[in-house]
Amino acid sequence: MADPKGFLSTPRQEAPRRPVEERVHDWDEVYVPGGLLPIIGAQADRCMDCGIPFCHDACPLGNLIPEWNELVSRDDWRAASERLHATNNFPEFTGRLCPAPCEAGCVLAINQPAVTIKNVEVAIADRAWQDGLVAARPPDRLSGWTVAVVGSGPAGLAAAQQLARAGHTVAVYERDDRPGGLLRYGIPAFKMEKRQLERRLAQLREEGVRFRTSVEIGRDLTGDELRARYDAVVIATGATAWRELDVPGRELAGIHQAMEYLPAANRVGEGDLDVSPLSAAGRHVVIVGGGDTGADCLGTALREGAASVTQLDIYGRPGDVRDEEAEPWPTYPKLYRVSPAHEEAGALSTAPAAHADARLFAASTLRFTGDEHGRVRALHVVEVDAARRPRAGSERELPADLVLLALGFTGPERPAGGLVEQLGLTAAPRGGLARDATFGTGVPGVFVAGDAGRGASLVVWAIAEGRAVAASVDHWLTGETRLPAPIKAHDRPLTA
Repeated sequence: MADPKGFLSTPRQEAPRRPVEERVHDWDEVYVPGGLLPIIGAQADRCMDCGIPFCHDACPLGNLIPEWNELVSRDDWRAASERLHATNNFPEFTGRLCPAPCEAGCVLAINQPAVTIKNVEVAIADRAWQDGLVAARPPDRLSGWTVAVVGSGPAGLAAAQQLARAGHTVAVYERDDRPGGLLRYGIPAFKMEKRQLERRLAQLREEGVRFRTSVEIGRDLTGDELRARYDAVVIATGATAWRELDVPGRELAGIHQAMEYLPAANRVGEGDLDVSPLSAAGRHVVIVGGGDTGADCLGTALREGAASVTQLDIYGRPGDVRDEEAEPWPTYPKLYRVSPAHEEAGALSTAPAAHADARLFAASTLRFTGDEHGRVRALHVVEVDAARRPRAGSERELPADLVLLALGFTGPERPAGGLVEQLGLTAAPRGGLARDATFGTGVPGVFVAGDAGRGASLVVWAIAEGRAVAASVDHWLTGETRLPAPIKAHDRPLTA
């Protein structure tokens, strides 16, 4: 606590964003480059000497937030980077993509705006790269054990890095042509530029991790063949089985899943395509789903030059302040939040929505109607109450020649005869793959981590589980482990 009165004298100040009129014409990150450094020391000073750091407990990784806040306030970036990387393999990912449950648990948030923990985190990570403080850490010697990691999203990458540092020979299998999972093809570049991912992949390669891309386990290589080649297998395929919308007209052309739309836009950025085959340019776009994936579609459609964009959220508009009875501190509250994409939509006024940020709340899709060519032309929506019952007389029609479904995910994909069946894995009641408290599946040497086990979740949970499963695999192989594992990664029944 460098400034004992910082939380009293310094107001919260967040990372400055580039002007909307500028950023919607490119795919660069929305924040002003270097904009945090002039303000972040004073923001770190707002961290209180609160005795019990609830922010630390609210973070699935157990990040040592008060420690690196104080180090930043003292301008000790090297030590701050060491403390941050002690619990988090990829803080530049979480600092950009995590919704920051740590800030909801900040003691200051009881009656004031929380410390800008997420901004401090990303400032440390970026400064560490800038100052050359991030170096590869290959092991001193190899253990002789081999591990296959299936999936190269944040859980798989974290597991691979930890296991490689423990001396094991690690190969990461990815069915796409490049590693990264949703970090590569799901997250738009305006939220996290791909150079952030490429730097970490280069570090992993220096540490000995091998990547095998364009290989689908269960088809190109069977589960039995994988087990025969490696001493242990980590399944970190994510939860990519998307939810459907079963309403009349769903079969019309022009209705696509968000995870069909976003990868195509990202492939344009990668140079694979000149133009996305699903481009929103000149189209009236309706996004069904009010979550982060829907917001990613919104920002992407704006940059592609959509004629209009409307995002539907079946839930009512959240409040602006925490409901102390329903969501008491330090729980993560459901609040009305304006993402950069919603800010852009409001500034550009592209949507015929009830709110200036392109969102229609308490809105449920009734059906789609199309033209004589079988292409969608309109979406019919009705207002619903808190119990999702339609309100009489509230039906309306929205023009739509591109509809994007962003309704979430049900769990990992389980095609007939695929990897799950080949390995004899079972499904848990909540849709993920069943595993025990050590991430074991009951099949010797086969472990499950990340969204493949817990269901669609946060990037910070994926990294936490990747670190935890690495410790479990290391212990299973060698009988002991020195790898740290986040306690919160084991804080609930993993088969629930």
